[in-house]
Amino acid sequence: MASLALLLLLISCYLTHFASTSEANYTPQPWSYVPPGDSKHTKNIMNVIDSCWRTKSNWRSNRRALADCAVGYGKDAIGGKYGAIYVVTNSEDHPKNPKPGSLRYGVIQTQPLWIIFAKDMVITLNNELIMNSYKTIDGRGAKVEIAYGPCITVQDVSHVIIHGIGIHDCKPGKSGLVRSSPTHIGHRGGSDGDAIAIFASSNIWVDHCSLARCFDGLIDIIHASTAITISNNYFSQHDKVMLLGHNDKFTADKVMKVTLAFNRFGAGLIERMPRVRFGYAHIANNKYEEWRMYAIGGSSNATIFSEGNYFVAPNLSSAKQVTKREASSGWKDWKWRSSKDVFMNGAYFVQSGWGSCNPYYTQAQSFVVAPGLMVPALTSNAGALNCVFGKAC
Repeated sequence: MASLALLLLLISCYLTHFASTSEANYTPQPWSYVPPGDSKHTKNIMNVIDSCWRTKSNWRSNRRALADCAVGYGKDAIGGKYGAIYVVTNSEDHPKNPKPGSLRYGVIQTQPLWIIFAKDMVITLNNELIMNSYKTIDGRGAKVEIAYGPCITVQDVSHVIIHGIGIHDCKPGKSGLVRSSPTHIGHRGGSDGDAIAIFASSNIWVDHCSLARCFDGLIDIIHASTAITISNNYFSQHDKVMLLGHNDKFTADKVMKVTLAFNRFGAGLIERMPRVRFGYAHIANNKYEEWRMYAIGGSSNATIFSEGNYFVAPNLSSAKQVTKREASSGWKDWKWRSSKDVFMNGAYFVQSGWGSCNPYYTQAQSFVVAPGLMVPALTSNAGALNCVFGKAC
């Protein structure tokens, strides 16, 4: 009887951590793409976002097609899909009166714009870059870095896509005047030093960016922001990586819905991948290569569905747990679930709560989440890509 009980326990653990659950079977779309003639080599498998555009050699002449490729809650983000192409020709920055040809001049315009870059450049901003609605920053075809100064603010806007750039070594902004549109300039108290700060905004997609070493966070999503997808990014060399939810008293963040998919959390990370308050986070097919405190945390009755991720725990015996709850009691009712995750080097996920954790995506938002064992292949090209004109990326 003891042997039978042990066997049943092992089967239960296996089903909990690796098997597909009924909550996971909510989408009809394929989860990956294998280029023709290479079906035996999983290292070349592309995830569903990448397979939408990276196999096409005409991406340069059809840049706006990228806007159709998002999945998850940020699926409807169209950025500058229906606008003109704006070309950044120089790295100059003037926060009060930006000049044509600069990145700031493009992002503050009121009309939709698809913003691209004429050449490789490192842009050191003199104050936070305040984006307007219906904008795409598309770094494909150039090596573009925003670094060594204040970085990107997405505030009270919608339909923003940020793709294919490096954002690193961001500093706090200065108190002073910053233009946010051609007709409005306002006094800013100084940004926190995040790579990307998203305030009270919706329909946002951040894809294939490389983020590292900022003064505060790499990505903050706060003040009732929602309908957001963070995908295919490479995060490294940072302490507090990603915050979802302003603070434990800001209950308006209950509306927040965020999808994190196909990201790679790399070397030198410590915590908050992400840390969630109040809202809902679907964390799917991400690779966690390192954390020193915890990977996924939260408070204030956040709901977290970890599905098909690949967790490699640090060698430190006190940091094997993936999860951390900022609460002394009551957290056992929070819905934190794990399905199809893979746990390496002693990693483990403490589940809690009852009832469904289904993200309830629309048909357009939905995507099939792969088993965790496929994640190293699906995230192998995370971060900014080196796309060459005339070739598949």
